[in-house]
Amino acid sequence: MVLSGDLSESSVRTAMSGRSVRVYPALLSTEADAMAWARSGARTGSVVVADYQASPRGRGGWPWSVEPGRGLGFSVVFRPDLSSSREGWGYVAASVALAEVLADGDTVLEWPDFVDHAKTGDRLAALGVYVHLGADTVEWIVVTVLVVGATPPRAQLLASCVEAIETRMHADAGGVLDDYRARCATLHRTVRARLVPLGPGGPQVSGQAVDVLSDGALVLLTARGNRVAVPPHSLGLLEEAQTDFDDPAGEELSGSGDGRG
Repeated sequence: MVLSGDLSESSVRTAMSGRSVRVYPALLSTEADAMAWARSGARTGSVVVADYQASPRGRGGWPWSVEPGRGLGFSVVFRPDLSSSREGWGYVAASVALAEVLADGDTVLEWPDFVDHAKTGDRLAALGVYVHLGADTVEWIVVTVLVVGATPPRAQLLASCVEAIETRMHADAGGVLDDYRARCATLHRTVRARLVPLGPGGPQVSGQAVDVLSDGALVLLTARGNRVAVPPHSLGLLEEAQTDFDDPAGEELSGSGDGRG
């Protein structure tokens, strides 16, 4: 398979001068390649991009579709200065960055991993974050992104997305969180979070989404008045719930699901 001209190695390297990059015409998954590269010492900001991916996956292993010449799928390695308690930060930082780059910023965020067009409701991007933890710190993160429907030229869009994510990853948490909350369409809605492992008896919690924390967790205010933080790595499925909580038995968090990646 031949790379599309706008994602040729020369085009990507020109757009991302000075950055470590791996460019492929086809790949099973940019995330898997980036994870292996991170384990072998890839420096922070290293990028893996492919024109086509045979088996791309987002958060929780949900399948994506990356077709040759259309869409943009890539992964970035980061080595941030983060405590292990903030492992979900990558979702917040990357979501805000993509929201700013795409559709001239006319975007809203669906916690934890989607960027949508504010006016049309069209999906613009999805992301997944893999976190490798040390004893007390985050050793490295791989952020994987799918920009839906991206058309040529894509190399400059890739460079803009990566630069924006990198900037937000290392920015002051308070300012980034303020920007995230301002765009987050999930806040103030009543939702049910089904946690991993998914299944009829799996853990779940229902409540009104009232906040997003610096570890990426969504805070739900339950009908009993409890505030429950749901880490993005623990989420299996987020769905709408009735305002009177149509499943009272499931409104409080039970079972495991500590969100550790």
